[in-house]
Amino acid sequence: MNDLRNYAIVTAAYWGFTLTDGALRMLVLLHFNALGYTPFQLAFLFVLYEFFGIVTNLVGGWVGSRLGLKVTLFAGLALQVAALLMLSLVDPDWTMVLSVTYVVAAQGLAGIAKDLTKMSSKSAIKLVVPEDKSGALFRWVALLTGSKNALKGVGFFLGGLLLSVLGFRGGLWAMAAGLALVLLVSALLLRGDFGRSKAKVKFTQLLSKTPAVNRMAAARFFLFGARDVWFVVGVPVFLASQLGWSAAEVGAFLAAWVIGYGVVQAAAPGLVARSPDGVSAEVRAARAWALVLALIPLGLAAALAAGLDPAVSAMVGLGLFGVAFAVNSSVHSYLILAYTDADKVALNVGFYYMANAGGRLAGSLLSGLSYQWGGVIGCLLVAGALVAASFLIALRLPAERPSAALAALPDPR
Repeated sequence: MNDLRNYAIVTAAYWGFTLTDGALRMLVLLHFNALGYTPFQLAFLFVLYEFFGIVTNLVGGWVGSRLGLKVTLFAGLALQVAALLMLSLVDPDWTMVLSVTYVVAAQGLAGIAKDLTKMSSKSAIKLVVPEDKSGALFRWVALLTGSKNALKGVGFFLGGLLLSVLGFRGGLWAMAAGLALVLLVSALLLRGDFGRSKAKVKFTQLLSKTPAVNRMAAARFFLFGARDVWFVVGVPVFLASQLGWSAAEVGAFLAAWVIGYGVVQAAAPGLVARSPDGVSAEVRAARAWALVLALIPLGLAAALAAGLDPAVSAMVGLGLFGVAFAVNSSVHSYLILAYTDADKVALNVGFYYMANAGGRLAGSLLSGLSYQWGGVIGCLLVAGALVAASFLIALRLPAERPSAALAALPDPR
């Protein structure tokens, strides 16, 4: 019961964090786009955000396994407050070089904060669901992931609204105050040191994983690279520059998209066939949905190249991509927990989300480069290629849990 209570507190804190994370991305993107930054410069603003996500997930999983998930959660919330306040000090009179350098550094802090908080909340699920309840695990993972993305969508809208109403600096101050309150309440309510590993893991063991975990991480890398290669810069800039949408309209649309994406993620267990062992049917689903997902951006690129209405094509394409991506992502999030055991959950989840952050970093940079090279069509072609790579890796995912495979071996005695 205490683990369940702690999980509820961690999840609530993560929800509060997610609102500021989505709003911050939209604030930064729209504010600096309005100042005349190029697509690649906009993408570059998020380089350290994604890079430190790679480092944080690797090291954070190790820290969480040794000190407990409470430490990583509080550190993530505190760093996000610091990042918001740091960004509020940006001066419009600074040179572009100074501004970019400063914003990239602040975004680096936000990247550390984001992945410490996410790793803590995702790992906590494994600690409250019994090992033999794979169905419950999938539902809980899907619910947390879906609700997180729905709230991130609300954050996108909130960011556009705050920028329109309070301005860049005022919006950042408001978010910092709200998240500081979340941190205070969490510190008062959270008990114990849950998530601490019974065995002390050496730092040198961080990259030593089972083949199942390694392949899941690789598939995740390409999956999220494909999403961000057109979502981070391509879509917002396309809507603002090519279709003439305002900051509030762009924020509202992306909010609606991410909320819908989150709803589909939460419903994913009902859209995927289940298997008694908890992985075989889910692995087949990961492969099938990855194949479907690869075809969508390529089809949308063909529609735009053929001269179809760009607004209608983008809306339809984004909707289809969101559904297929949401199911695929939800299945991935379940499988990584199914492939690991409770004592190593923070370590393996951290490693897995390190790959997730690596994909986001690659996708963010490719988003700016692809948009400058070939506009939104260039972004879509690269996205299709990245999803195809994720599909090929999914073909090699094991159809049984490592523990089940070990149990099937003859007794050596």
